[in-house]
Amino acid sequence: MNKIIDFHTHPFINEGQNICTYRSDVGVSFEDTPKYMKDLGVTTVCGSIINNFTIENMTWSDVEALNNEALKLAEIWRGFYVPGFHVHPHYLKESLAEIERMHKLGVNLIGELIPYGFGWTDYASKAMDEILDLALQYNMIFNFHTMYEDTVDKMVEKHPNNIIVAAHPGEYPDFMGHLERMKKSENYYLDLSGTGVFRQGMLAYGIKKFGAERFLYGSDFPVCNPAVFVGGVGLDSLVSDADKEKVFYTNADALLKRTDNSFYENAE
Repeated sequence: MNKIIDFHTHPFINEGQNICTYRSDVGVSFEDTPKYMKDLGVTTVCGSIINNFTIENMTWSDVEALNNEALKLAEIWRGFYVPGFHVHPHYLKESLAEIERMHKLGVNLIGELIPYGFGWTDYASKAMDEILDLALQYNMIFNFHTMYEDTVDKMVEKHPNNIIVAAHPGEYPDFMGHLERMKKSENYYLDLSGTGVFRQGMLAYGIKKFGAERFLYGSDFPVCNPAVFVGGVGLDSLVSDADKEKVFYTNADALLKRTDNSFYENAE
């Protein structure tokens, strides 16, 4: 394994964005993050910036500020960081304009969207339909935090052509829900961040059912320790080396190239 793409991170420029629980004592700093990740074999990180607190009554200015921070960081970490940006269904007009803006800048990754931190609950709303329709028009990846699963099911049923990447396998019932959605849409992928990959046999079972192509390595750094996830995939004797390479690198590489993301510099 020569390369690893971490498809799910929440990078930060300042400590207000560092969501590591132990950041004051042993957390990795902004300056140290690239070396820390590269020492684990991670060559590229993807994802959105969030704050380490829930913003009640979030305004569009709050959302836009996080997106602008991601753009700033992408320039600082050019070649290492693929920025993800936020949209908000309560601010439909602004979200559609943001998709237009990001597309022009070559940023084609939406999310991870985290509804509980941004004050919305419905993945299948009319506003989200319009957001997903425009995302499809621009061939963008839509990465979402798994919750409100009844509305997630409706979203996937209505938008089978969108590239949708779910975050977090979760425990057995949640993981079975992801596999059911994979049946409904060939464009539904799962990143392995958060709960799930440490359950013995979880990844091997998913690969047996759908092949390795639908799974992406992710860590949820700095919430989670990426070394755990590198080991959870790389040391799993139930998964072949060829499938590990797909999960670690090939699958995400193909998606980022497929969406012409200008911040992904491993593209040929």
